[in-house]
Amino acid sequence: QVQLVESGGGLVQAGGSLRLSCTASGRTFSTYPMGWFRQAPGKEREFVAATRWSGVGVTYYAEHTDSVKGRFTISRANAKNMVYLQMNNLKSEGPAVYYCAARGRGGIAAVSLRTEYDYWGQGTQVTVSS
Repeated sequence: QVQLVESGGGLVQAGGSLRLSCTASGRTFSTYPMGWFRQAPGKEREFVAATRWSGVGVTYYAEHTDSVKGRFTISRANAKNMVYLQMNNLKSEGPAVYYCAARGRGGIAAVSLRTEYDYWGQGTQVTVSS
């Protein structure tokens, strides 16, 4: 049985940092895309970052008004079957649950689409206080 388990969430002040971890078990995802999404109360789950293997590690970040690019870094440790999200200079945006996601097959259409991922964790809550 495949499981993704997130950890590292919590309460942090604006400007602070958190490092989220996701541990996969049940199969390996070393050559398949893994990503992070987040969902605030009453809002859609949105893409944050993803990584996939294409000969070398390739990373993607959400591009929107309050882009995470430049503040967040996604990385993975294939030997441990883990993916991380380092979040720096966090902004006071209210609580959100961060979810780890993994695709169990090749040929992903777009790493930012929720429907492209086959497995999801239960999420870890992040709250940034002002």
